[in-house]
Amino acid sequence: MKWDQLRADTHRQYGEFSWGHVIKGAISRRTYRVVVTLRLCQAAASSRGPLRLMLLPLKVLHRAATQLAATDLSWQTMIGGGIALTHGWGLVVNQGAVIGRNVTLFHGVTLGRRDRIASDGSRLTEYPVIEDEVWIGPHAIIVGGVTIGRGSRIAGGAFVTESVPPYSVVVGNPASVVKANCIPDVSNPAPL
Repeated sequence: MKWDQLRADTHRQYGEFSWGHVIKGAISRRTYRVVVTLRLCQAAASSRGPLRLMLLPLKVLHRAATQLAATDLSWQTMIGGGIALTHGWGLVVNQGAVIGRNVTLFHGVTLGRRDRIASDGSRLTEYPVIEDEVWIGPHAIIVGGVTIGRGSRIAGGAFVTESVPPYSVVVGNPASVVKANCIPDVSNPAPL
């Protein structure tokens, strides 16, 4: 449920949940505001009640929030609870990307699609999957149908086009694993 995800998102921001934190954060923190409006849009879209009527104004509000935060993050992106957008400037997440729980995304991160032509001539469109407790540093680029394994850390500026095993540290362009069995870097992990 979207409300549980919002609780987890708030926990990541403040180390605890309260509706006061949600309101305060939605007013004063531009990257957290994006997360709140995303969750509100998702809740309205999945509602069968009167909240469904609020979807259009909430989508407009989300668009304004993303523009004020200088991020490109569709409200339709599948994101687990406990997302943390750190700084956020220049963040680009393709709508088809899937993001797990307790994930941290820094400024300039790109989670993008990749189109390939298959051997039979058909076009394949692929999107990244980011598993739980992943930390992605500033200006890292992850494209295509890759999976970033649970608890991994992607260093700033890394260019990732291949899947990453769980609990790995990845650096460079092209990206390479430099450490295995790393400890996840999750500040204020939401209890999920």
